[in-house]
Amino acid sequence: MRVDHERLDVYRYALALVSDVHRFLAALPRGHSDLADQLRRASTSIVLNTAEGAGEFSKREKARLFRTAQRSAIECAATLDVLETLGAASEDATRPLRSQLVRIVSMLVGLIRRGQRSQ
Repeated sequence: MRVDHERLDVYRYALALVSDVHRFLAALPRGHSDLADQLRRASTSIVLNTAEGAGEFSKREKARLFRTAQRSAIECAATLDVLETLGAASEDATRPLRSQLVRIVSMLVGLIRRGQRSQ
């Protein structure tokens, strides 16, 4: 039996992102532990808020949690921008993560809009 959040494609994509972020961070040069921690926490936040939103009964609270997950995804993208700007990561290295983030944000926006239409 699957729990509500396990049925969502966006949840599975977010879990894959967490795994890919950890691999990406393993190759990051020393001296960027603050940004590494930020990226790790933000990517995990996507998963946790998506799961919490999926299990919520209130449409308003569900949308709020999905928006929080969306903001965490945008935070991940901004952290990648900073890492690139500092020369700690190349565009080639961040491209796969950015692609995943675009897909995740798109899916979360769809869930938010769907919830707003059914109110």
